[in-house]
Amino acid sequence: MAALTPISRKPFWLVALITGGFGAFFGLFLGTANGSGPMGVVIGAVLMIALAFIYISVLGNERLGRGITFAAAGIAGFAAGGIPLAIVGAILGAVAGWLIYWVYEGRYRSYIAPYLTWYQVLWYYGFRMICAAIFIFLITPILVVLPLSFNAENFFTFTPEMLRFDPEGYSLKHYRDFFNNNEWQRSFKNSLIIAPIATIISVSLGTLAAIGLSQSHVPGRRAIMAVMISPMIVPLIISATGMFFFYSQIGNWMEGTLGLNKDLVGYIKVILAHAVLGIPFVIITVTATLVGFDRSLTRAAANMGADPVTTFFRVQMPLILPGVISGGLFAFITSFDEVVVVLFVGSASQKTLPWQMFIGLREQISPTILAVATILVAISIALLATLEMLRRRSERLRGMSPG
Repeated sequence: MAALTPISRKPFWLVALITGGFGAFFGLFLGTANGSGPMGVVIGAVLMIALAFIYISVLGNERLGRGITFAAAGIAGFAAGGIPLAIVGAILGAVAGWLIYWVYEGRYRSYIAPYLTWYQVLWYYGFRMICAAIFIFLITPILVVLPLSFNAENFFTFTPEMLRFDPEGYSLKHYRDFFNNNEWQRSFKNSLIIAPIATIISVSLGTLAAIGLSQSHVPGRRAIMAVMISPMIVPLIISATGMFFFYSQIGNWMEGTLGLNKDLVGYIKVILAHAVLGIPFVIITVTATLVGFDRSLTRAAANMGADPVTTFFRVQMPLILPGVISGGLFAFITSFDEVVVVLFVGSASQKTLPWQMFIGLREQISPTILAVATILVAISIALLATLEMLRRRSERLRGMSPG
């Protein structure tokens, strides 16, 4: 284990540079919200540098300085916008006070190797800041939708009551509307019918395709693989247009020749179209799992007299099961969230939940969309957690350390 770098106090210019950049970054947002972004940058940078100078040169007490910053920022936020801004201000104040002393005392080098140069240290923390910024950029829209789904009014904005944390500003009315409205429930049931069946088809065909394409003796397997995963590469609107013409002919044949009900034919077309979209995800995940598969096991099973079907279900399937389930979850999410293809291929009888949400945005401006979005986010989080557990299980089965 590498020795840790000794901590030493840093010059004030370095403290001013880093803390000033921190103040300028958040000052940009506050200034933009008040009509002047450049002014916010200047004020934020100057304020942080001044605080750093006072705390280091005058105050000299870290605990007191951090407490003052925390309290002052919280009071300023409360005066500007009530409890919500008070919480935000207190958090920023706590971070600002901690940052000043973290840089000045040299604690940022506490847990890194002593031989790293200054630009390596800069990249070490810069890379983490970039990752954090990307994460915040991706997660912010979700964080906005979640509280809005509890809005007591039929608005897509935060009401004054919500900003004051007034209980009267919050309600479950949009969730009640989702569970009691026939249109929303019918679309939800359609999604629960279409997505699982499409997932089963995707998993069955995708797993078999991945096993076949993993064999080195298959001619043209790279070209076949490219064709099989093309639905996730080709723009969805192009795929949807092609599926419209293709499945319309199949639908006419099933109705005219086989005499099937029109609604049943509509469900079949949507399920097959969604299965096509889900197969590439299954192929990719199962192929990745087969990379570490020991093929001597299947040869040993064959030597013991097992037929290919028995070998697949008794030997191969248990080992590649995490990849199969992961691909199935991706296929399920793809089908459950898809709206473009179902608009082309389906009809009003096959209206899915995303289709109903699209109508709610385009025609009705229904705030129930926010409640539905929150429910879908919860489902997605549960599925992603399942994927992570399967990934760790797969790594354990292959003798790897989950990372």
